[in-house]
Order: sequence, then C-alpha cells, then structure tokens
Amino acid sequence: MKAMASKEPVVERVADLAMQLGARHLADYGATTSRHDFTQRQLMACLILRAYLKTTYRGVLELLAVSPSLRRCLGLSEKLPHYSTLAKFSDRSKVLEIVDVMIQSIARAVGQREPNPEAAAMDATGLETTTASAHFQCRRGGQRRKWVKISTVVLCGSLMPLGLVLDWGPNNDKCQAAALITKAQQSAVPDKVYADAGYDAEWIHVQCREQWGVESVIKPAVHRADGQRSGLWRSGMSEKYLKRKGYGQRWAVESFFSGLKRTMGSMLTSRKPKQLLAEAAFKVLAYTLRR
Repeated sequence: MKAMASKEPVVERVADLAMQLGARHLADYGATTSRHDFTQRQLMACLILRAYLKTTYRGVLELLAVSPSLRRCLGLSEKLPHYSTLAKFSDRSKVLEIVDVMIQSIARAVGQREPNPEAAAMDATGLETTTASAHFQCRRGGQRRKWVKISTVVLCGSLMPLGLVLDWGPNNDKCQAAALITKAQQSAVPDKVYADAGYDAEWIHVQCREQWGVESVIKPAVHRADGQRSGLWRSGMSEKYLKRKGYGQRWAVESFFSGLKRTMGSMLTSRKPKQLLAEAAFKVLAYTLRR
C-alpha cells in the first residue's frame, strides 16, 4: 500500500487532500434550492487544482476532461461544471475565510505531530497582478503601483504556515502584524518567532510575548539619530542577542516564499480585485497541501 501511495501523482494527492479538507469545512450545497449538480467541496477542489496547475478556469476543466483519474478523485465521473460556475464560486464573499480556516486546520494537524515546535518566522511577500514583466514595465517607464501582499507565519522546521493575511501593497508590514499574530496563535505556540526590521515595534513584542506566549526575536530598525531604541523589549534586541537566539532561522519564511513562487508562480491572472485576493489565497493553500 505504501509503495502504491508513493507512486500516486502529486496532483492527485493534492486533489484527494482538497476533497478531505472540503468535507470538514464545507456543507454539501450552498443552498437548498440549488440544482445540486456539484458539491461545494468539488468546486473548492477545482479551484485549488486551478491554482496548483497555474491555469485558468477553462484550463483546469480541460485537464479534468482528459484525466479520468483526477475526475475520480473529485467524484466528477458524470459531468464537469461550467467554467463560469467556478468563477462565481471563487467570487463568493466567504471563500477567503474558508481558505484561511483550511490553512489553519492543516497547521493545527501539523502542530499535533510537532507538539513543541521550536521556532516560527514571520514575513510578507507580493504577487504581481499583471503578466507584464518587470523589465517591460521599466522600459516603458511604468511603475509597480499595486500588488497582492501575502503575510504569513511559518514553522521553521516543516515550513507550514500558521496563518495568512492578504492585503494590497505597498504598505508597512506592521499593518498586517496584529491580525497575523492573532491567527497564528490559534494554530501553534512555538518557543520563538523571528521577524525582520519591518516588524520592529514594541507593541508587536508585547503581543507575541504576553498574548501569544512566544519569545519575539525581531531585528531592530534605528529611527533615532543617537541610535538608541525605546521600549522594554526593543532595547534588548542587540546583534549579540539576535545571534544567540539563532536569528538566522528567520530565512525559513523566505524559503517558503521561494518555494511558493517557484511552484505556484508569482503572477496572478484574475482581473477583479476580489478574485485576485482569492487566487492568491488558493495558491498558498495549494502549495501547503502539496507540502
């Protein structure tokens, strides 16, 4: 059985896990008056596969049409949904909340296997909202004005995200920190959390240490001419302290972002703002399931 499972294609394992998660967090149908052609978890799994395969709504349905094994994973042996059905489901108001709950449930499952995780790392990255290359935009004199900003906390060992906050960039990383820490503390309680100077604020130290119960190790940013840092916790973040606490482990979150972009792509293909955020969330969820 183990030998057979190891030979199962990754995309089919992602589809199986997507269906299992959907069964836990989604009702079969969104309304009693609907046609009941497809369950909500089937539609959710199609959207996760769309993100994993870096394709369009039409593209994922074309792949399903020629892949009997994938259709069996999703229970879609008789017929497939129309591409507009997937688009409308992605545009629902609660889809981001559902994706976030799924990511946190995966984190809690990992936390049960690793009851005492040693460290986590917090950071943010951006996904492009256009397929135009940065080189082309630079040559035509354009500027990068807006992108989807992903903020997350990942476990340094397993690289599993503990929480996800989506916003529009550019803005300061502190803008998402409070909501991100609140979500992460519901999933696991590591010994330490690392962050770069973008999160240098006394209130972040306080939230991590007093509310989450985690030792915060954050590289300080110098704002005063004399180089002094205010605050009980900020003042102690010296280079010697950071080195003693293993600050180099912060790069785990960069490894997560690197794998996310290499596997899922760094560009979003949706056009509506709401669906851009949903597509970014599905990329993170699909990559988490793949891991």
